[in-house]
Amino acid sequence: MPREALDALQNRTRLVKLLRITMEAARIASIDSDLDRENRALEASRPEELIAWAHERYGDRLIASTSFGATSAVMLHLIQRVAPRTLIVCVDTGYFFEETYQFAKDLIKRLDLDMRFYSAPMSAARQEALYGKLWEQGEDGVQRYLQINKVEPMQRALQDLGAEAWMAGLRAEQTEHRAGLRRIDRQDGRIKIHPILRWTSEDIENYMVQHDLPYHPLVEQGYRSIGDHHSTIPTTEDMDPRDGRILGKKPECGLHLPLTEEENQSLKSSGL
Repeated sequence: MPREALDALQNRTRLVKLLRITMEAARIASIDSDLDRENRALEASRPEELIAWAHERYGDRLIASTSFGATSAVMLHLIQRVAPRTLIVCVDTGYFFEETYQFAKDLIKRLDLDMRFYSAPMSAARQEALYGKLWEQGEDGVQRYLQINKVEPMQRALQDLGAEAWMAGLRAEQTEHRAGLRRIDRQDGRIKIHPILRWTSEDIENYMVQHDLPYHPLVEQGYRSIGDHHSTIPTTEDMDPRDGRILGKKPECGLHLPLTEEENQSLKSSGL
């Protein structure tokens, strides 16, 4: 190919790439502008009103997630009252407490939830046989464990279910990251909705009492934030509940954090 033609082709390629970047930036700016407007309009709304708005706007493209943790009954009950046919996703690592599985079974039946469970393609037993106990292998091992057992299954669920929007029961007082979230936000190209973001522990307790909802059975034994059995310990009242989660240095498990570029590439190579 003549040099002039090659230069022209390279210039055209650069221009196309620049145009795509510009268009994507404009699209994201438009979404952020819409989110700012919606957050202003709905900031003072009750959780039920925000769930109703999300259901009206996204319909069957709306899902919700749960871990069947200490007070998960609150979000699940709110959804059941307002948008009962919302698909509920639980990422099962294969390392839940036995009590968690029973608690999940009871809540699903009581609230008539439309549930979907997602897990890693590789079983927990096979992972341990091939890789050992990843959660005991330093920060790199923990991150690999979370990527295999939490991040990838959740991303697969979102794709399989055609989710455009995702509701989660995060609360601002739980972690520093969550304190910086908005009630209507964006994560990895999807809308993320946090109906009870501003609720305090007292608000949660009051709602539990008002509607006679069950706590996770391990709460009675001092477990106030409940994850996998190998990395969850009881805490006392003078401790932060998240101190009972001892999986790695970060207080977030990865589900509610934006994917890194490396994670994005890993998921794409897996067909996601």
